[in-house]
Amino acid sequence: MLGADVDTDVLVVGGGPVGLTARALLERWGVRVSSVERHGGLSPFPRSRLINVRSMEIYRQLGLATEIAAGAFAPEFGRIRFRDTIAEPDFATAAMVGINAPVPESPAVGVVTSQDRLEPVLLAAAEAPVRFGVELLDLAEDGDGVVALLVDHGSGAQLRVRARYVLAADGADSTVRHLLGIGTTGPGSLGSFTTVVFRAELDRWCARHPAGVYFTARGLFAPLYPEGGWAWFVPTPDDAGDADWSDVVAHALGPGAGVPAEVVRVQHWVMNAFVAEGFRRGRVVLAGDAVHAVPIVGGLGMNAGIADVHNLCWKLAGVLRGWAEPHLLDSYEMERRPVARRTLDQAVANTRLLLDAQERRREQLAARAAAPSTVELPWSERYFAQLGLVLGVAYRSDAVLLDDDAPPAPAGTDYVPSAAPGHRMPHFWLARDRSTLDAVGTWFTVFTPDPTLWAQYATEPWPLRVEPLPAELEAPCGIGPHGALLVRPDGHVGARWRDRPLDGAALRGALAAITGATDHGGRPL
Repeated sequence: MLGADVDTDVLVVGGGPVGLTARALLERWGVRVSSVERHGGLSPFPRSRLINVRSMEIYRQLGLATEIAAGAFAPEFGRIRFRDTIAEPDFATAAMVGINAPVPESPAVGVVTSQDRLEPVLLAAAEAPVRFGVELLDLAEDGDGVVALLVDHGSGAQLRVRARYVLAADGADSTVRHLLGIGTTGPGSLGSFTTVVFRAELDRWCARHPAGVYFTARGLFAPLYPEGGWAWFVPTPDDAGDADWSDVVAHALGPGAGVPAEVVRVQHWVMNAFVAEGFRRGRVVLAGDAVHAVPIVGGLGMNAGIADVHNLCWKLAGVLRGWAEPHLLDSYEMERRPVARRTLDQAVANTRLLLDAQERRREQLAARAAAPSTVELPWSERYFAQLGLVLGVAYRSDAVLLDDDAPPAPAGTDYVPSAAPGHRMPHFWLARDRSTLDAVGTWFTVFTPDPTLWAQYATEPWPLRVEPLPAELEAPCGIGPHGALLVRPDGHVGARWRDRPLDGAALRGALAAITGATDHGGRPL
């Protein structure tokens, strides 16, 4: 292999929320990580606006949820409002489920916050080096690892980093994806858009009617921070190069507003919609927008990327630490690519719901001089019906040992908790402020009503803990008094024994099968 200036276990390409989350997860496993980001610093733009309940569960596991929530909006901002202009009353509104209030299915609550508030928290969550202003130019792989050629835009110097694996979270226009020749499927570019960050006094119309998003006929308005600031999202106008953005925003606020807008910054961007044809090539794995770009409506994109790396990082750690075989990484694409396709479909459905509500309003306004004050929303007060996608993902891969009578993976938008293999472990309170999900970490977890039985089984070299399960949870988990659930480090059930196993070899066989050490001849009975 070519020589290198830096040697590391995993090189993370991309310093946005997905790359920074991967860095924190890998460091928690004791993996040596080095990160590069082509931009000169963290994003100054709000960009992603919503951290959903599943992502907050992941950040709770990392010990970051309290800090993230402290800088976010209050729960009452977990709502969308439809208005003709920002200065007029709502004609429709809907709550963001899992954001505006706790849901019984989770120990966490999602939040409305801006990406530029999230990224500093994630950057401080790990000590691994992050080099800003450093861009990846090329990759070369052999049997032992990957050498990445980088350029430091500050000095112009080139350097090589040798890594056993590369994790690319470098955005929708991913350099790594292009270098690997991985194509995409889906609509592609949906058009050019502009985000204008501005200051204006809008409290008289919004303070008593808070929301995370205001959809209007003149664009989408969103409050940026609890202490102030706004963003306006709109298709890029033809004369964008010559626009006086203060006047443009003031006009978009509507004739009833009559308030000046102080523009802070303007960003032009392209809305993409695609899923990559592959998530991995050899020792290079891609995540986030690099493999799935979705429309912004519903806040699904960044959260899907966070779930990607939560699925991936324990597998990388296992391979690097020697208790998993490299082909365990095959399960990453098997598990996450179907979710990416569902996520893209849901985002498109979200957009259609939004357009439907706006079209109903236009029809009302055209049909009568005095339009009704409200419009019945097509999703019946559920914000795009996403909990089934957010919490109800069920994986099917070689890293899951299905029950013999396993039903097809659910595909609906409603969430029905299940402890069947492949599903996220359901949330139950084990003690005050301690959830079943809090018992999951950098180890496999056996949940059982009979911890004495299961604790006697030897499980080296796999990291594993046994967690007592109250008897009243036997039925919800689908097990008997001597049964058990084997939960993977990402919180998904890997195997289930409805009753006592024949012997300790069943547990070892399941761990070996899940991590690729054997075929499914070791599946639990």
